[in-house]
Formats: sequence, C-alpha cells, structure tokens
Amino acid sequence: MQSPLTGILPVAPTPFHDDGTLDPQGMRNVVDCLIDQGVDAFCILANYSEQFLLSDDERTEMQRVSLEHNAGRVPVIVTTSHFSTDIAVARAKAAEAMGASMLMMMPPYHGAGLKADDEGIMEHFRAVSDAVSIPIMVQDAPLSGVTLSVPLLVRMAREIENVSYFKIECPFAADKLAALIEQGGDAIVGPFDGEEAVTLLADLDAGCTGTMTSGLFPEHIGEIVRDYLKGDKEAALRGWQRCLPLINHENRQCGLRACKTVYAAGGVIGSDHVRHPLKPMSQRTKDRLLDLARDLDLIALKWGK
Repeated sequence: MQSPLTGILPVAPTPFHDDGTLDPQGMRNVVDCLIDQGVDAFCILANYSEQFLLSDDERTEMQRVSLEHNAGRVPVIVTTSHFSTDIAVARAKAAEAMGASMLMMMPPYHGAGLKADDEGIMEHFRAVSDAVSIPIMVQDAPLSGVTLSVPLLVRMAREIENVSYFKIECPFAADKLAALIEQGGDAIVGPFDGEEAVTLLADLDAGCTGTMTSGLFPEHIGEIVRDYLKGDKEAALRGWQRCLPLINHENRQCGLRACKTVYAAGGVIGSDHVRHPLKPMSQRTKDRLLDLARDLDLIALKWGK
C-alpha cells in the first residue's frame, strides 16, 4: 500500500439476490467495477455495505470473496466496528490475516445510552491496534452518536500506534478537519472526507487528502480529488459542480440504495435488493437517479453490457 494512502476510497456495496441471499459473484463484479473506475483503494463491510444486516458468517464470506478476488490489485479497507472490544479485536485480526491493508472503525456505541467515555474509546482502539500491524482509520460518523473531540482524535493519533487515518463526516466537517490537521501535525497521516462527497470541496480546502464515498461514481469523484491535490483547483471546482446534482440526489434521496440501483442497471450485479427493514426506492426517485447517472455517462451503467 502506498504511504500515505490518498485519493478515492469508495465503499463497496454488498450485493444480494432478489431473495435476499448473498451474491458472491456479484461481489466479485463489484470489485472489478470499482478497480475499472480507477479507485486508489476500496472499503468493504461498511455502513453503506449494509454491514448491520449481515451475520458474522456472511461477513466472513464476503470478506474472503472480496480480498481473494482483489488479489492485491488495490488496497482493501475492512470495517471491523463493534461495541465489544473483544469482538472488534477478533474481527481486526481476521481481516489482517485475510489480507486487509487497513481497518476502519467507529467508536464503540450501542443505541442512545450505551457509549464508551474517552478513556474507554482509547482503550478500545488501543486493544485493536496492539493486535494488528496495519493502519486504522477512525470513522467519525453521526450514526454513532459519539462525540469525538479534536483533542481526543489527536491524542489517539499520537498515543495509539496504528491510528493514523481519520474519516470525518460529522456536521461542519471542514472546520473539524482543519483543526485536526493543525493540532495533530505529522500524526495525522490520512485526513479523509466522507458522506458521498457532499462537502468535498470545503473539506479539500481544509486539508483533507482523500474521500470515502459510496461506489456510485468514483471515476468522477476521484478526478476531482486528483485535480485538487495537483493544484488545479479550478478543474476540481468544475468537476464538483458537474457532479453536484447526482451527489445531492444520492445523499438526500437515495442513501446506500443509489449505488446498488446503478450497478444493477449496468449489469454489475443482478439485483438492487436491500435487506429489510430497509426498503426499495420509489420509482420516481430511481428514475431521477438513473437520469442523472446517464448524464455523467457512468462506467457502472455500461460495465456489464
């Protein structure tokens, strides 16, 4: 893996058949499609992978399928979040043993009332770090309901050996990224943006060096990041403006279903099924999504045809 890892690191969807069972061949196609879109790495078993709807055995199977089929072509980030420190450690060790290049973890939480305090968070991440030798990306996501202050994140980066990457997708992410970079200095190896790139330009202005979006259209999002990092901010702005309608529609209307819908329409996967209690998009929302995707001539729409 290049060090530091920068650029576009999308989340891979987990494909299911229409009956809700896993689609391993679809997962292999997803890996190939992402690589064909020029990704710098990709992430599996994240929230946008419906990780919360997978059994432990299913997680293991899709992790194995993804890593074996990738075969070292690009780095793979495996999400190993869990409220239990012991389970998080076990997941981390298993991911590294299968060939993961990096882990991603949210702070331990379970519902509104069960959250670790700052010391508990430090202990949780330190236990995982001590069990592996690959980098860990801290996912600062509103979903967790846990406030990760900048001083805490800096302390994690300085005191926990393998914690060096940070995906900031909370409100006012740009200000938090700027403060994290300023206060953390060299300890902050990978400051990343998230949330479907809806704040990408502001976050790049703040100093982020990459983004973890969905897998919907990393060929265009990656180009924005590359243009910005090489100093062509005008090209980056033009690219972001061109992508904004689709970014907004995904973020505000579709969520994780957007990538699956486009991948299914393009023959990457056989079904856009999401597991209950998630529900399919309305036809109205799907039609607008596909129109916007065609406007950008997405690789995924043509991939299997």
